Amino acid sequence: MPNPAPGFVSRPDHRVELLPESGRIRVVFGGVTIAESSAALRVEETGHDPVYYLPEKDVRMELLHLTGHHTRCPFKGEASYWTIEAGETGSSRRSENAVWAYPAPYDEVSGLARYYAFYPNRVDSITVT
Repeated sequence: MPNPAPGFVSRPDHRVELLPESGRIRVVFGGVTIAESSAALRVEETGHDPVYYLPEKDVRMELLHLTGHHTRCPFKGEASYWTIEAGETGSSRRSENAVWAYPAPYDEVSGLARYYAFYPNRVDSITVT
């Protein structure tokens, strides 16, 4: 069943590019590596800084808890959010709605399915090597 992005109808010049990232992306929170991948996507979108999306297989999903928060992007679709709970022994921390993904992205960005992004200001670090 087709699932076209309505945003491109009104703004056909808007750009959302999914580019393979050549570096290795590592996300750390609470002293714990939450995600690490050499198969990440770098999303470059008009009016936004680049965002790294990591494949689900490289994300420690057991440290994420789905929340009821959702947003909608007219170019990518409905985003779901997760809270991170992690930390070194005896010092667990939480970061609310720190992770997002598009479970059913619009057709134009279908490559985002099963990829997760992290807010840089809600984790300790996101590094590219």
